[in-house]
Amino acid sequence: MALHISEAEVREVLNMPLAIEVVEEVSRKQALDEVVVHPRRRFELPGGGFFHYMAAADYSRGFIAMKQYTYVRGKLCFLVPLYEMATGDLLALIEADYMGQLRTGAASGVATKYLARKEARIAAIIGTGGQARTQLEAVAAVRKLKSARAYGRDAARREKFCKEMSERLGIPVLPSASAGEAARGADIVSTATTASQPVLSGADLTPGVHINAIGANHAHKRELDDEAVASADVIVVDSVEQSRQEAGDLIIAFHGDEICWTGVKKLSDVVAGKTSGRTSDAEVTLFKSNGIASWDLAVAMKVYALAREKKLGRELPL
Repeated sequence: MALHISEAEVREVLNMPLAIEVVEEVSRKQALDEVVVHPRRRFELPGGGFFHYMAAADYSRGFIAMKQYTYVRGKLCFLVPLYEMATGDLLALIEADYMGQLRTGAASGVATKYLARKEARIAAIIGTGGQARTQLEAVAAVRKLKSARAYGRDAARREKFCKEMSERLGIPVLPSASAGEAARGADIVSTATTASQPVLSGADLTPGVHINAIGANHAHKRELDDEAVASADVIVVDSVEQSRQEAGDLIIAFHGDEICWTGVKKLSDVVAGKTSGRTSDAEVTLFKSNGIASWDLAVAMKVYALAREKKLGRELPL
């Protein structure tokens, strides 16, 4: 029988260090072709909503997972079914809102580990929602931050975010009056917004900065302006195939020039040492994250194992 694992139970067993560990591991296996990823596909629904689905298979471990989710009237609903290859059985149905936030943050944590300067101490986050929380948490997990700055359009929400994250991370997280103010002088800048137009300008970036851009995953949306993308000496993505379909930050900045794509690297290859990441402290590095199903598979396998171990969840007669 399949195990239903609730949001509360996911929160009980999964944390950021675990998520970073399994996302890093699955990235390495991707580079070795032990893990295969199918890019996200979408149906547009009447009224402007969407249904999304994406899948990945880990042949070395013998598991397959699909993430499926709707976006309707501003509400997101996430579900990850986990299957066993050997039997074809559905092992689990996992509610995946928090799990998705963690895996997305963890991927930026992995990218930051491999691409940011070792002595990076000041972080900036643009956006103050759930994804922004796990982005900042992941960066703090892989670099010894002294402080962070945050900008979001809603001043009250910005203040609340800074207070909560200061307490969670044990460092001062200070509100900024603009995205530019947050970014200037920061060693690591992350964008986690719902914006369709740029929120980060290349003019506000410091030499040697590392950027995690995770918010825009439609071809017509972007968080970075042309100058920010052009300033990047190293551009890394989760999936080149998926990025060519939906990474508006790159699609728009490249202006249809196919040559620009030839230098784009995959995070999995950087993690596995098949290609270089940062090679000097002066370089600007950019990780453009769209979100891929191997990350969902990695955390789903871990959540399922821990739920079984702790006797969580409920059996469904499927």
